[in-house]
Amino acid sequence: MIGSQRSPASIGLALAGGGPSGSIYEIGAIRALDEAIEGLDLNNLDIYVGVSAGAFITACLANELSTAQLCRAIVKHEPGEHPFVPENFVTPAYGHYLRSGMRVPRLLAGAIRDLLRRPMDTNLLVPMTRLSRALPVGIFDNEPIRAYLAKIFSMHGRTDDFRRLRRKLVVVATDLDSGRPVRFGEPGLDHVPISTAVQASTALPVLYPPVTIEGRSYVDGVLLKTVHASVALEQGAGLVLCVNPIVPVDTIRSVELGVMRRGQLADRGLPTVLAQTFRTLVHSRMGAGLAAYETRYADRDVLVFEPRRDDYEMFFTNVFSFANRKAVCEHAYRSTRHKLLRNRGRIEPILARHGLRLRVEELEDESRDLWTSVGLGDRRRSHPSHIKDRLDKALAEIEAMVAEA
Repeated sequence: MIGSQRSPASIGLALAGGGPSGSIYEIGAIRALDEAIEGLDLNNLDIYVGVSAGAFITACLANELSTAQLCRAIVKHEPGEHPFVPENFVTPAYGHYLRSGMRVPRLLAGAIRDLLRRPMDTNLLVPMTRLSRALPVGIFDNEPIRAYLAKIFSMHGRTDDFRRLRRKLVVVATDLDSGRPVRFGEPGLDHVPISTAVQASTALPVLYPPVTIEGRSYVDGVLLKTVHASVALEQGAGLVLCVNPIVPVDTIRSVELGVMRRGQLADRGLPTVLAQTFRTLVHSRMGAGLAAYETRYADRDVLVFEPRRDDYEMFFTNVFSFANRKAVCEHAYRSTRHKLLRNRGRIEPILARHGLRLRVEELEDESRDLWTSVGLGDRRRSHPSHIKDRLDKALAEIEAMVAEA
């Protein structure tokens, strides 16, 4: 939090990345903010800034999909809508594998030719490094992400064109060949379709191939900054609400709570080690950025909402299970409400400076249910509820047994 007594009128929202689980966490968190802050309209802000998975969510909000619709899309098929399916984020890049494999014979021939030409001067490993060029630069295909957004933005009067939005949307990516940030949605880059810009912003190297737009290659914007709240501040936002799911986990209580056997992330393999390393680097950089804002934008306010480091329900939940998707969204909703209530003494004056009010009486209502609030209620248990509940329970038990093994 930073700020003074000045009251600039505009309000911005900046959402960070975090992959499928981060997207679902952000949906639950912004639903909590939507309900708890009187005067806040998350479909009518002055500026939206999204990076990576956060670009996915901000693009939907700027296109006037409500937080209730986003929540419902996680758990059910709405008539005339398309459900939020995390599997869209992890479709294997089969075509990319094939193209990479087709390069192997030519690269291998070049390596052998170099070795034969200079047998005494060339170490065997040197020509063989040519083969590394055939390695796929992305494991998953990000085209389904673009296609999903293009489809929902073509419905109900929405748009895939930055220039036709009622409010300002900026999607941040990184130009791979220059290492510089690129802001889609700003003049000169506002002609690029929103869905394509989001595809570029979510293209985290190794996981996804770079996205080529007009001859330039773009990758995930989180490589440079975490939430890019400065974009909203530069545009004059007096208050920026940020949600950041990218927080390193602290396993100090994991054994005590029965989440892990030894509390060592190395036991969970390379993907977990890499994820923790990435989260640690990104989160430390975010702290440095917020400290810089306090000096550069001393007359503005920034509120950041993120999971606690011991939030094991967030970190160790497989969101590809339908039941777990609901759990993560609801957990983010509850934890954000608790944070607002717990820190009301600090948050209320900040909101007041911008004409907003914290609905304390609603936050104190512990019976408040996310699904009822978005218009589902008991209907979320429809479609042969007993069969669906038994299936969800069985899948959860299978996942637990696999994890234990």
